[in-house]
Amino acid sequence: MKEAKYLPAIVLFDGDCNFCDASVQFIIRHDRHASIHFASLQSEVGQSLRTRHRIPESVDSIVYIEEGVPYLKSDAAIRIAEHLDGRWRLLRLIRFIPRPIRDHGYALFAKHRTRLFGKKEVCTLPSPDVRKRFLDR
Repeated sequence: MKEAKYLPAIVLFDGDCNFCDASVQFIIRHDRHASIHFASLQSEVGQSLRTRHRIPESVDSIVYIEEGVPYLKSDAAIRIAEHLDGRWRLLRLIRFIPRPIRDHGYALFAKHRTRLFGKKEVCTLPSPDVRKRFLDR
């Protein structure tokens, strides 16, 4: 396993969720410096990072870890948006919405995401360049 402390950013995601997979693919396409690395929450690497950063088992959606600090819910989305190119960086402006409101909306969507978008039946096979950004390969 790569040492997480040397990586600039890590996104942990629900590897069974279609929406989460689509989100990872979106981040890959729009991460202007290809600086974000990925691991599924269900993987050995994901479980290790979850333990290391004391992320509760109840967290089952995207987690963003930067410089050893985990960000959850809408804070994770804001931090990810800071890495995106073009107009997508504007998504970080949601930080001006009070956190309780942001997180309530995030939690509501996260609760229903698999019902709305389904669960993955087949894993996406990334190109070798993209594959090296996945920590659980």
